Amino acid sequence: MKREQAILVIDDEEAVREAVADILDLEGLPVLKAHDGESGIALYTERQAEIGLIILDLSMPGLSGQETLARLQAINPDVTVLLSSGYSAYEVTDQLIDLHVTDFLQKPYNALHLINTVQTYLKIDD
Repeated sequence: MKREQAILVIDDEEAVREAVADILDLEGLPVLKAHDGESGIALYTERQAEIGLIILDLSMPGLSGQETLARLQAINPDVTVLLSSGYSAYEVTDQLIDLHVTDFLQKPYNALHLINTVQTYLKIDD
């Protein structure tokens, strides 16, 4: 029997976290939420075995998305991260090359694109 891995959403905007969680919940995908980089790292450290994918906001107060990503990659170099931002991929291309992220999601999210992207990268346990 296959079991879906959880998606960890790290975003400082509550409306974004809730919208992503609602969309993925409709697809039956479990979601964990963190309001900043520090709490996201703590949650990942605590529940890493359950988390198959992270959606990480690039621009957050405090620990930035880049700093959060670096710390997540220090915990697990193979962590699967979708970086998200209100900026376009073109505007953040230089950062994306250096960050070794799995993919990029531009805000605002299109629900179908979000679901398809998540399902493309989500790890499934057999």
